Amino acid sequence: MTLSEKTWVGIGLAGQFFFTMRFVVQWIATERKRKSVIPESFWYFSIFGSLILLVYSLYRKDPVFILGQAFGSTVYVRNLFFIHKEKKDAAASTME
Repeated sequence: MTLSEKTWVGIGLAGQFFFTMRFVVQWIATERKRKSVIPESFWYFSIFGSLILLVYSLYRKDPVFILGQAFGSTVYVRNLFFIHKEKKDAAASTME
């Protein structure tokens, strides 16, 4: 395996690590609350993992993987948008 191939495998593994960490974070939060919880960090791990995997899938020229990661990234960013909007609205309502 060439150095370039090893580097790309490393990039793919890094993306998979972030993608896996989102489940670990969600699992720990759920166990602590004893109910299903999706913490904000879940969405950040999702974005980082998805974007890194998107770059990796572009390098591999895998259209199925590319479409899946591109769509997922959009959903994760949109969820963070709503989280930050809710926080901003809550802060504004306490100022009134």
